[in-house]
Amino acid sequence: MKLATIRTDEGTRAARIDSGGYVILDAPDVGALLARQDWSDAAASAAGETRAVDKAAFAPVVPGPGKILCVGLNYRNHILEMGRDLPEYPTLFAKFAEALIGARDDILLAPESPAVDWEAELAVVIGRTVRRASEEEAAGAIAGFTVMNDVTMRDWQYRSAQWLQGKTFEGTTPLGPVLVTPDELTGGVRPALSLTCRVDGEVVQRADTSDLVFDPVDLVRYASTIVTLRPGDVIATGTPGGVGHARKPPRYLSAGVTVTTEIEGIGRLENTASAA
Repeated sequence: MKLATIRTDEGTRAARIDSGGYVILDAPDVGALLARQDWSDAAASAAGETRAVDKAAFAPVVPGPGKILCVGLNYRNHILEMGRDLPEYPTLFAKFAEALIGARDDILLAPESPAVDWEAELAVVIGRTVRRASEEEAAGAIAGFTVMNDVTMRDWQYRSAQWLQGKTFEGTTPLGPVLVTPDELTGGVRPALSLTCRVDGEVVQRADTSDLVFDPVDLVRYASTIVTLRPGDVIATGTPGGVGHARKPPRYLSAGVTVTTEIEGIGRLENTASAA
């Protein structure tokens, strides 16, 4: 099943995406839908007018997650690219909901940073409350997966040893276009999917999500040891090699450049960078 949050004249609404279009659901967004214990059955059984997907305005698939946890250095090839050893534990940092944008919205280039970089990522969306989850509980807590680009102000990221200030500038981070439940994906809760990022049509990142050091179930287990995970929370699983900051010379986004982030079986983000 595929779910999305659609912008309408009356505000956002959750929707089920079918082959013929989308059907509006009885929830203001996917996060609110996931807060219902019967969210899966309710979404699957909903009936109504089928609307054309090509005319849909996608909001962030979860517009206001309670938590956005992000993982740094989690693809083997990216870790080697950055000259680091494979980690024993996940590197976690956070974003705030104000950073999120929709699948076709502009990435805002803050005037304070000339070093805006791309980071294509698989994101996990939580569908069940868990704390100190076992492997089975962690797997059961995964509602599905979506696409994120963890757009980063590199100069701000490296102002200190703590990354957050470079990771959560407002209006920078596309999330969507849809949430896809694990049963529709190769590998299920440990998906093995091709991930690609293009900048103005040039492939800059290409990887398979099976290259993750810590897979989605590992990350739900680990994060839930620290804090209760709740429906609608998002975990971004990290980016593969090919980021602009690692190039020689470094390459960053500028106004008018289009970033296309795509994961097999989930969907595509297409966002143009523009001055904030």
